[in-house]
Amino acid sequence: MIDKSSKTAVLLINLGSPDEPPPSALKPYLRQFLPDRRVVDLNPIFWQALLNLVILPRRSPKSAARYAQVWMKEGAPLKVYTDRIADKLHQRLQENGIDAEVFVGMRYGTPSQVSVFKTIHNEYGFDRVLVLPLYPQYSSSTTASVSDALSAALQQMKSHPKVRFIRDYHRHPFYIKALAGLVRAQWEKIGPLNEKGRLMLSFHGMPVRYCQTGDPYPKQVRETTDLLIQELGVDSSKVVLSYQSRFGKEEWLKPYSDETARQLAREGVERLDVICPGFHTDCLETIEEIGLELKETWLKAGGKDFHYIPCLNDSEASVSLVEKIVEEEMLHWPE
Repeated sequence: MIDKSSKTAVLLINLGSPDEPPPSALKPYLRQFLPDRRVVDLNPIFWQALLNLVILPRRSPKSAARYAQVWMKEGAPLKVYTDRIADKLHQRLQENGIDAEVFVGMRYGTPSQVSVFKTIHNEYGFDRVLVLPLYPQYSSSTTASVSDALSAALQQMKSHPKVRFIRDYHRHPFYIKALAGLVRAQWEKIGPLNEKGRLMLSFHGMPVRYCQTGDPYPKQVRETTDLLIQELGVDSSKVVLSYQSRFGKEEWLKPYSDETARQLAREGVERLDVICPGFHTDCLETIEEIGLELKETWLKAGGKDFHYIPCLNDSEASVSLVEKIVEEEMLHWPE
């Protein structure tokens, strides 16, 4: 039951997932996701025709099959872990005497971040909303899209809450320590890297031209990488930065994760440990694309050992990180 006397709401926002894995559920989700001009900025007339006539009919069944491989009992991994983070964060805040409630919204799919945002203020009466997109690095195709949707919602509302928006946390000490903790925990299980082992940091890709017009994403990716190497205290030659999930024919940020894996195998590297620091929670792009597809690419190229290191998800370090970010923002938010 929501305590309506509480005046601050924390809204955690993630990308979103389809409600179910079948193709019938994929189409409406992709139809909302792919037309976003922040995601694909091609000529809208051309893009809509291509989307409806070619991409949706072909991609929906393929995406459905991929989602079926990662689907959890409670639903899509991204949603499941985001909800768990919210539940644990709410408990932490209550235990620490912080007067705030926690909500979850999705940029695409359900629950819609816009509908949740409006409900927080219009129905529950919260007059302060702290918005935290679970994207460690800022990107125009993710973080800015969340901001766009919130701005559009505010334009439709007669009364506005006070809003604070977390732009990124790519170099937050708790975030870097949490990532290092994941890697160290893995190495405690299977042993540290030797001369024929590498740690790959695979980040979501982006068209190069987005960065050429001012997107700071690759700069923040580099900062995260450098800080993680420093925190781990490993030789930088054993750490490889790469980008995954490219789409279409234009040039995306390089090096590409799949091509890098093949090259490392050709060079005689035998063990590849992979972590995805650009994702706070596991999802299709981490569990299936990296944990399954990249592993297959690696083994076919001649590599031997492959280890995917799961995202922060709802771990103790993850919840502590989100709690710290919320507390820091609320501390500097005067009554």
